[in-house]
Amino acid sequence: MTGAQGLGRYGEKVAAAHLEAAGMRILSRNWRCRHGEIDIVAQDGGCLVVCEVKTRRSSTYGGPVEAVTATKLARLRTLTLAWLADHEGSWTAVRIDVVAVTRGLRGAASVEHLRAVG
Repeated sequence: MTGAQGLGRYGEKVAAAHLEAAGMRILSRNWRCRHGEIDIVAQDGGCLVVCEVKTRRSSTYGGPVEAVTATKLARLRTLTLAWLADHEGSWTAVRIDVVAVTRGLRGAASVEHLRAVG
């Protein structure tokens, strides 16, 4: 596993713990289909939440949230529809969130959770 892959897995683990601490239930991690991958699918009450996790060591090349472009959001919408078609459930709402994890050289990671980004 390369450094970037390890950092990404670390970020997803931190993000999942953050979502669970916020009262959400993790339904799926790293779900794949022909359109791509959803990092985390969670349930927040009656709402289905598709989470994109972005992890960085610093903001030198832009913050993690800046990496979620309009193109990425469009792909996440397509992936959300594919996930819904592949899974049974009754949802009162569906939203896309971004969980940005920044892990510096020391100390705990910082987590920013943006709800309903697209």
